[in-house]
Amino acid sequence: QVQLVESGGGLVQAGGSLRLSCAASGSIFSINTMGWHRQAPGKQRELVASFILGGTTNYAGSVKGRFTISKDNAKNTVYLQMNSLKPEDTAVYLCSLFDTRTGSLYWGQGTQVTVSS
Repeated sequence: QVQLVESGGGLVQAGGSLRLSCAASGSIFSINTMGWHRQAPGKQRELVASFILGGTTNYAGSVKGRFTISKDNAKNTVYLQMNSLKPEDTAVYLCSLFDTRTGSLYWGQGTQVTVSS
């Protein structure tokens, strides 16, 4: 089993920054397939940023140039640096880990990000 715990969410004014963290624990094979998603009220969950096998990164068009995903393999932790935040970035942000050994997808409990105008 894998446990994912997010932190770092909060309330910020438009134009501000936040840094989210997601710590993975348990039966972890690799954090190279972790990512960040978000879900706003009444909307579908969407991918924000992720690592792809091979070490490359993938970003949603709406956050490209403003958000940066990074990781610390020694700490089994993935980060999401969010700059130039906009009110439309308001959502619950969830991290995920795809276990390539089993095909299982794990989710964290989410952290709320609220951007005021």
